[in-house]
Amino acid sequence: MERAHHLGVDIGGTKVALRVEAGASCVDETVFTWRPRHSAAHDLAQLADRIGEFLGGLATPPRAVGVAMPATVGPDERITAWPSRPEWTGTDLGAALRALFPGTAVAWADDGDLGALAEAQAAGCTDLLYLGVGTGIGGGLVLRGELCPGLGRGSFEIGHTVVELDGPRCVCGRRGCLQAIASGPATLRRAARLRGSDVTFDELRQAWQAGHPWAVTALRRTCRALATAATSVQELLHPQLLLIGGGFATAFPGFDTLVSEQLAELSRPGRPRLGVRPAALGGLSSLRGALALARLIRP
Repeated sequence: MERAHHLGVDIGGTKVALRVEAGASCVDETVFTWRPRHSAAHDLAQLADRIGEFLGGLATPPRAVGVAMPATVGPDERITAWPSRPEWTGTDLGAALRALFPGTAVAWADDGDLGALAEAQAAGCTDLLYLGVGTGIGGGLVLRGELCPGLGRGSFEIGHTVVELDGPRCVCGRRGCLQAIASGPATLRRAARLRGSDVTFDELRQAWQAGHPWAVTALRRTCRALATAATSVQELLHPQLLLIGGGFATAFPGFDTLVSEQLAELSRPGRPRLGVRPAALGGLSSLRGALALARLIRP
């Protein structure tokens, strides 16, 4: 008997990834970059074209579709905020996704939440905090093997927890959010101020590996902010493990070690130390989480 196909879709601010699996085997996958920003309708038309091409190459349609989204979605299924693509605000995401996959069961969730779900499954850990450091800060919390706060109950917006009351302004409009301090772009801006000139991603990575003080200082503040947020989560919800992922963090050898050192400085007597290690799935965590979501759907 042919195994059921499931489709995972990871919709990001700059690119979209698609992957079909049958059981644990990859049937096909692709990635494409968004065309220049114009409108939500323009993006959805591009998405429809690329999905149509992708699914056209399959022998059978997927049984269910899971979608990872970085946007905030309200209870009426409309997008309330997406700083990377603000023109999507107000879009009826539910209706748009059902139109893209007519006749197929589809569900969506926050990309950080789904990344945490996939990483927890890969790590075999039922109580886990995941932080994804990239263009923004995503993340999720898994407790007793299930997402917290749970599918359909809102997302785990750790990137918008305040870790510095008088910190830099975030794209959300608030000051001191974790994302405004520890994201890739925020770290590069801080490195540029410390160096006294613009800094590219590759220059920062090379300077970090060479031990240049300005690079180390820039990354240390990033890791301090991440550790601050993780410490607060640990005090309230007691995860056993912290996984660090995302395209920015994984590019810097020893990034997780630096976060662990900062956690040790923030620990208090009588509390167990939160273990830290790199995420196993790298940039694929949200996509794999979308597939895990698709498998949970009962068509």
